[in-house]
Amino acid sequence: MGTGHNHGAGANERALLWAFVFTGGFMIAEVIGSFVTGSLALLSDAAHMFTDAAALAVSLAAIRAAGRPADRRRTWGYHRLEILAAAFNASLLFLVALYILWEAWQRFRNPAEVQSLGMLVVAVIGLAVNWLSMRILAGGSEHSLNVKGAYLEVWSDMLGSVAVIVGAGVIWLTGWTWVDALLGVAIAFWVLPRTWTLLREAGNVLMEGVPAGVDLDAVEQGILATPGVQGMHDLHVWELSSGKVALSAHVVVDATLAREERLEDTLGTILAERFGITHATVQVELPGAHGGQDPHAAWSVGHDAGGHDHGHEHEHDHGHEKGAAAHRAPGS
Repeated sequence: MGTGHNHGAGANERALLWAFVFTGGFMIAEVIGSFVTGSLALLSDAAHMFTDAAALAVSLAAIRAAGRPADRRRTWGYHRLEILAAAFNASLLFLVALYILWEAWQRFRNPAEVQSLGMLVVAVIGLAVNWLSMRILAGGSEHSLNVKGAYLEVWSDMLGSVAVIVGAGVIWLTGWTWVDALLGVAIAFWVLPRTWTLLREAGNVLMEGVPAGVDLDAVEQGILATPGVQGMHDLHVWELSSGKVALSAHVVVDATLAREERLEDTLGTILAERFGITHATVQVELPGAHGGQDPHAAWSVGHDAGGHDHGHEHEHDHGHEKGAAAHRAPGS
């Protein structure tokens, strides 16, 4: 599992690097083209391309930093940097959308001449560049919020290029320069709800909310249905980063099973295979021992996000189960 994760991170890093090269290169051409043609839609798209390039650079830096190993100060590692990058990208894109709306309002009040042919040529090239970048990022966008943020930026830019092409054609045929400002507004309103979605997803991870794909009731029922488990309390499920789900819980078991290591394996299998929870810390308690747990019964079950077996002793202090994992697993 660790090898697969590293391979995926490497593929995401290469995709972000190539997308940054394409986006940054074309951004320069589009800025020049916007001044030559006088197109607001093209200038708006150029500003958007600038934020894309900046966002891709931040995403690339975050994915590299996230690969650093855990240390004594950051025992979970640097995975959250990817989520912070996703939140930054969404915030930046939100501000760009507001800027486009303001600039469009100014253009409605004071119409300006637009060179539709030059606008059309630059937009067609931009469409090709954005399509290529989007294809490069598509694979990683399903598994990483960081890459998803970059993918959404490039996707919205591609839509902007299509809108500019349509607008250039209309202006060339009719001379209606106000269409340019109208397209700027349309692009901004298309971008805004998508930035909110990404911000909400990133915020849920930072607030350690239950991941979107995890049904907490189903997890609870799955644990309670395990033979020998009599009860459970203090259940917490959260996401360390994209696709890295963790759990902590206190499980009350029958006294005859309290020292059975196969219960550890059973719970680890259920959580990993049915719910995708790859790092779980379970405090095993005897009936009536709530608040006074067996000092030998704190287990970490399953495998962590890097694929390392966690059926061994834990020494770290976790915010959800403070001190609960500081004991040796039975039989170890």
